[in-house]
Amino acid sequence: MKIEFLGTGTSQGVPIIACKCEVCSSVNPKDKRLRTSILVSHNNQHLVVDCGPDFRAQMLRTEIESLEAILFTHAHRDHMAGLDDIRGFNFAMKKSVDIYCEPRVEKAIRREFFYAFEEPKYPGVPEMNMHSIGLEPFELIGIPIIPIQVFHHKLPVLGFRFNDFVYITDANRIEPQEIEKMKGCKVLVLNALRREPHISHFTLAEAISLVDVIKPEVAYFTHISHQLGTHQAVESELPSHIHLAYDGLILDF
Repeated sequence: MKIEFLGTGTSQGVPIIACKCEVCSSVNPKDKRLRTSILVSHNNQHLVVDCGPDFRAQMLRTEIESLEAILFTHAHRDHMAGLDDIRGFNFAMKKSVDIYCEPRVEKAIRREFFYAFEEPKYPGVPEMNMHSIGLEPFELIGIPIIPIQVFHHKLPVLGFRFNDFVYITDANRIEPQEIEKMKGCKVLVLNALRREPHISHFTLAEAISLVDVIKPEVAYFTHISHQLGTHQAVESELPSHIHLAYDGLILDF
């Protein structure tokens, strides 16, 4: 199994005009963060978790030619706005892409991408097969997957455990029974938005504290705002088993 971080950033706190802060003006490629997503590959098959506005650019960078599935954590636009761009994979594979999400997320997809579901079907619309998931384990591309429920303020969001790899984004609260699902993992990925308190995201300090509870072999932080600081500066502050993730980081299992 291979994990590639397609994006580790967020639009949270970034102004619509060009920003001249230390992070946004950095020449370090690890400070160039597209919206948060990962690519999971196994036996020449591929799935992604979330497809935000940067999905097309991210997938072009990977140079993969097939996409078996997309898993959604939740229905916020920064995690689903790129779904229209599965059309390239529809064309290349001559088939639909399987979509796995909770019923509330499927409702949002059918609303936002209504044209993909209308009959008669318009030629060239994105083609997808919808699959409903909850908290029951399932398997995709030969990998057992355990959904983990977290909370993004009051919104339920799914994280996922792929074997010994746990991926959590857009959370600021996790119930004890869900934390138990995460324990024993080798690699833990958590969102760490910034240093200051936030209504719906873990801060850097909160993320570090949760790593101390779960005790993975190594942890990576994602969904990083430019408000957190440069990769080099933050990385130098972290314990040796905790790192900032960055776009293009690849982990092999």
